[in-house]
Amino acid sequence: MSKVLNQRYGVSADTFARVTAVIKELGYEASLVAQSLRNHRTNVIGILVADIEPFSTELLKGAADAIRGTGFELVVYSAGGRTGDPEGWERRYLSRLSGTLVDGAVLVTPAVDLEGLPGTPVVAVDPHTGRAALPTIDSDNLTGGRLATEHLLALGHRRIALLTGRADLKSAQQRETGYRRALAAAGVAVDEDLVRRGDYDHDVAAASARDLLTGPDRPTAIFAANDITGIAAIETAVALGLRVPEDLSVVGFDNIPESALCTPALTTVQQPIREMGHRAIGLLVRLINGETPDDTHVTLGTELIARHSTRALSS
Repeated sequence: MSKVLNQRYGVSADTFARVTAVIKELGYEASLVAQSLRNHRTNVIGILVADIEPFSTELLKGAADAIRGTGFELVVYSAGGRTGDPEGWERRYLSRLSGTLVDGAVLVTPAVDLEGLPGTPVVAVDPHTGRAALPTIDSDNLTGGRLATEHLLALGHRRIALLTGRADLKSAQQRETGYRRALAAAGVAVDEDLVRRGDYDHDVAAASARDLLTGPDRPTAIFAANDITGIAAIETAVALGLRVPEDLSVVGFDNIPESALCTPALTTVQQPIREMGHRAIGLLVRLINGETPDDTHVTLGTELIARHSTRALSS
């Protein structure tokens, strides 16, 4: 069988056809290839991302820094934005790559249960809401959500809307929890009508922001669960003739480069995205080399970066 898998000489056409038919019928092509190569190293690490967007771009920069001097090469695989795949694009990519093209993989914002994946070492960044069976790197999203909301509360805002993140990611749930806890601690009841979908998506957030800002009792501030949706909120407000921050304060989350370049510059919660990529590679290399790290679930700190999209509520 190994001759068939490796396409070596000495295998008749009939034998090759029968063996490959069995492999295809059982659905074990990728894992069988991995078994045939289990004693070999490719010296390649794969990073699997749903799409090439600002968060993943910053993370890739950190990963590229970390890979230098390790003896490994870095290859990026993108699903082209195909999230919400019921079969799980992450699992499919890993089964294809495991043991054949990569020695290990960093999985960015996986939206599947992380159990039962191939035996190749994998580190997940910003993982799914389910139990994290794999090593993970993420940030303190709960504290970040609280910091964003507390900043707006300190400026006198009480009608504070939330544009949520992707519901299938732990980060989104924790940022919303931080928002709710900050309001509760300040004695402000959550108005569920002010909690709208953002999905970490510009167009979804823009539509939600338009609904919020054209209603009879619009919010005076918006906490957007990432910077892309925060920028969408600013653009929508301006298109409606509102001034930011005079008429509406906006806080984002991530501190991607675009947040400092928009007008006005976006107040945001910084999570160390490049460091997350750097730490993910470092942890993965240790796993590939057979080490057993003490801490395989790393949470990095977040902090508020105040810019020009927020100001005290006018009386």
